[in-house]
Amino acid sequence: MRPRLLAVITALSAVALAAMFVLTVGSPARAAAGFTVTNGRLYDANGTEFVMRGVSHAHTWYQSQTRAFGDIKATGANTVRVVLSGGRWPANSASDVANVINLCRQNRLICVLENHDTTGYGEQSGSVPLSTAVDYWIGLRDVLAGQERYVIINIGNEPVGNNAVSPTWTQATTTAIQRMRTAGFDHTLMVDAPNWGQDWRFEMRDNAASVFAADPDRNTVFSIHMYGVFDTAAEITDYLGRFRTAGLPIVVGEFGFNHSDGNPDEDTIMSYAQANRIGYIGWSWSGNGGGVEYLDMVTGFDPTRPTSWGQRIIDGANGIRSTSREATVFGGGPTGTPTATPTTQPTPTAQPTTPPPARGCAAAYKVIGSWPGGFQAEVTVTAGSAAISAWTVGWTWANGQRVTQSWNTTLTASGNAVSARNVGYNGNLGAGASATFGFLASWTGSNTAPSPTCTAS
Repeated sequence: MRPRLLAVITALSAVALAAMFVLTVGSPARAAAGFTVTNGRLYDANGTEFVMRGVSHAHTWYQSQTRAFGDIKATGANTVRVVLSGGRWPANSASDVANVINLCRQNRLICVLENHDTTGYGEQSGSVPLSTAVDYWIGLRDVLAGQERYVIINIGNEPVGNNAVSPTWTQATTTAIQRMRTAGFDHTLMVDAPNWGQDWRFEMRDNAASVFAADPDRNTVFSIHMYGVFDTAAEITDYLGRFRTAGLPIVVGEFGFNHSDGNPDEDTIMSYAQANRIGYIGWSWSGNGGGVEYLDMVTGFDPTRPTSWGQRIIDGANGIRSTSREATVFGGGPTGTPTATPTTQPTPTAQPTTPPPARGCAAAYKVIGSWPGGFQAEVTVTAGSAAISAWTVGWTWANGQRVTQSWNTTLTASGNAVSARNVGYNGNLGAGASATFGFLASWTGSNTAPSPTCTAS
């Protein structure tokens, strides 16, 4: 997306009926220091699944609007996609990019950095090929090194227009990924689709498996932009569903509620993404022009003046505030309020009335918040009168609850039985010391609190 009127796509092909090649994606070929992709899912550096719920910010045009990072975080977003330029627009220097990363980290946002210079290559004057975008990233290598836990690199925005170019999207994207790896980048890479990001010719969809396999780290995420091409539920669910079936990682890297090339079905985009744990990033916080000002989420970068689009994506059904969970690399469990007002008040469970046995441990369970169909809970593990080096907490659900996400623990479940073990950094507890872990879970009808047991070694 650009802050000017997007060229109208002149033809919309029918949804292809050919089946996508199914690829079973295992562990990455080389372990990364930050985010990783396994079986089509994105995981943060703690091994916790991460689903993007974010906002794009046009930083390259509005470099003084640094307050936007905090304002975006206040929406509950866990991700900000930051527009950068190597010179097609006001250039972003190494020091500026370093400051952007610091702003993301200060506000506990995962930073998706994207080079916008490639927008509409082969069709729009001034656009550059993906190879030039890779040159830009290589020039920032020293700034980006060591930030793999917090930064995802979106190599180039909407890198091919609607006109045929050589090399093809598949060739150019494969080469770009491999050059990034050769240059030493172990970050998760995000690649945008051709056709102004909307892939209406299905080149990305039909070649994603081979592009993913060509990444020696197996750590690439595909990004589809959904505007007028995706104006029906069938088109949205078919496109995203093929990636899920193939075990390939997909995010909706841009979308809106209206556009000059048609009326996207934002309700289906958001509901299908939520139901299938697919990330989405809305375009954009503020500053749009050229006839698409309606895509501003707030007017004039003022968070007290939300637009109808901002209200929809932030506080509407399946919106950012109700579905976003903070990345655990920031030191805690997911944040963000599942609903503005929980339907039931948190009911802490009292700490054990008897002390844990020597060389043993006890576990106390409490509900942090509850909403229709889901809740967040926390378990506190307390060592007895002697130090312990490891702990395991177990319980059995009474009402068929199911854990959907956890942090600060390795959690497994078999039917109603749950087992939660310490991770590397919280197993060693001194006498009387405590550690906590948390999780999100679903419930139906009743949500009886379990009585956890704790064993230690």
